[in-house]
Amino acid sequence: MMANGRLKNMVLAAVTVLAVSGCAREGALDVSSGVGVAVTRSGCPAVAVPDHTGDITIFNPATSTDASAIDVVANITNVRSTCNSEGARIYTEATFDVYASRTRPEGARTVTIPYFSTVVQGGTAVVAKRISNVTLQFADGAYRASASGKAGSYVDASAARLPEDVVERLTRKRKPGDPDAALDPLADPAIKAAVARASFELLVGFQLTQAQLQYNATR
Repeated sequence: MMANGRLKNMVLAAVTVLAVSGCAREGALDVSSGVGVAVTRSGCPAVAVPDHTGDITIFNPATSTDASAIDVVANITNVRSTCNSEGARIYTEATFDVYASRTRPEGARTVTIPYFSTVVQGGTAVVAKRISNVTLQFADGAYRASASGKAGSYVDASAARLPEDVVERLTRKRKPGDPDAALDPLADPAIKAAVARASFELLVGFQLTQAQLQYNATR
């Protein structure tokens, strides 16, 4: 579910590199005292919808994947998140909307669709997973319905904190001529791994069957 490219993007998004030092003039960078890396980083998990899990197609009959058999189509959209990182545990809540349509509008109908919320550490390790449901109410004669869902997660603040030696490596000032002046600290596998271990994601998506996931991935 989590590709290496996704982990790389997450690491790059978690660490913002800023040149810090006095400027000789506006727009100029004074490197006479060395240049370090200021790390602006939040312990709050990034919130995302994994590939191929943001929509679901329900067929009737369920064994068919023909266009003529499509019954209900639903999508997750408007994903938003809030985060409280003040205490020993970081709490993140994600909310989202689900928009659905059906092919036959006759009769009032209730459609319940399961969705998951998963906390992932370092791009690959599943820390926690929960299954919930969102319920769509189609009125008689209506083609469309909508509903809202939410998911929450707790992460230990200590687990989302970079070790002091890693922070020192990232923020140490380097002067021109230093052996490592031109080296990106994140190019060091140990530093990159430490940043990944302290990076978390809260992922939400529809809880699909294997057949539904395959349909989304190959259509």
